Amino acid sequence: MDDRKTLLLTEHVPRRFPRQEIPGDVGTALWRDYGSEVSVDFPSPKTDDHWELTAQGWVGYVPLTPEFGLSLQPKVPLDNLFRMLEYAYRLRSFRFLEDLVGCRSLEEFYERLANVLARRVLDRARKGLYRAYLVEAEDLPYVRGRLDVRQLMQKPWSPKLHCHYEEHTPDVDENQILAWTLERVARSQMCSSRVQPTVRRAYHSLRGLASTTPFGPQDCVGRSYTRLNDDYHPMHALCRFFLEHSGPTQEMGDRTVVPFLVHMPRLFELFVAEWLKAHLPESLTLSVQEKVAIGQPEHLQFKIDLVVSDAATGRPICVLDTKYRAQESPEAGDITQIMAYADMKDCTHAVLVYPQPLVQPLDGWPGKSRIRVQSMVFSLDGDLEAAGRLFLDGLLGRLQQSSG
Repeated sequence: MDDRKTLLLTEHVPRRFPRQEIPGDVGTALWRDYGSEVSVDFPSPKTDDHWELTAQGWVGYVPLTPEFGLSLQPKVPLDNLFRMLEYAYRLRSFRFLEDLVGCRSLEEFYERLANVLARRVLDRARKGLYRAYLVEAEDLPYVRGRLDVRQLMQKPWSPKLHCHYEEHTPDVDENQILAWTLERVARSQMCSSRVQPTVRRAYHSLRGLASTTPFGPQDCVGRSYTRLNDDYHPMHALCRFFLEHSGPTQEMGDRTVVPFLVHMPRLFELFVAEWLKAHLPESLTLSVQEKVAIGQPEHLQFKIDLVVSDAATGRPICVLDTKYRAQESPEAGDITQIMAYADMKDCTHAVLVYPQPLVQPLDGWPGKSRIRVQSMVFSLDGDLEAAGRLFLDGLLGRLQQSSG
């Protein structure tokens, strides 16, 4: 990454490049492998013989070839993007902030977090990796653990003895998640020559001890920790961050690389959810990505972004759906969708949450519906904490009006 030429794009802002600035094979690879993340218009009379590239709601870094990379920049101020990521992945609670102060780019933010993860893995490896007892069954030339007498009677001629035993091993999920994540970080080509050796050293400290079994970001949350592995909790939080934003592996000459891509609509959804969890009054609870099934059997399922309920009774009060798209007014399909969600949860208040004010905001009861649908803003442009308080005060005030 140190010597690679980088093309800069800002999300949803078209940018043109002279035909000769981007080799044809590079443009074709971008269109073929990342067409959903970046709109690619080839040089033509329509584009004045230029390449026209437009980032489609994704930010991050894509290594296209050993010579070319693509940096997708957010519309959101970088400081706010970092704070959104800290909230969304609960990094704030693990006191990583001293390592993240002064980041000047999303790529640097990634690299610093990679350095934090690698250093913590190396520290844990020096102390000794977490181990657990796993039940094993194996044919052995000697007795270990419990002998399977039934199989011995069925095959008395076999020279091997089938035994069941427990093995105290570091090859468990806790370490496998770390190994898989570090391998993908090492392949991302996102780390400079200053940090890459640390990442590789951390990965090699796990090799031979923990399998590099594929894991997803969902495997890093909801895990149980004890005093023996409590320090794995922040490491798994970092793993979730890296795995959530690792795009599909791509071939680059004789190497495979992993791009770093953040889907801004998804990040906005996660950020709003985590911010509300941290700031809602105790009288209310928040459910995230709640599943609602329709029909018998329950073959059709919907996921509601956010459901606010009364903590005492558990009764749903309001459903919220985040919409990152910039637009003048709510789309009809979004209104219909949020009303359906409210009806499913038997509540009368539905809110569409946007990152910036609409030209034509919404507040009313569509048709003769009993459901009040409103648009609200959680601004990402200024102070996020102040914007969050303004959003929450407005939400609580409107819910109080509805209940009154």
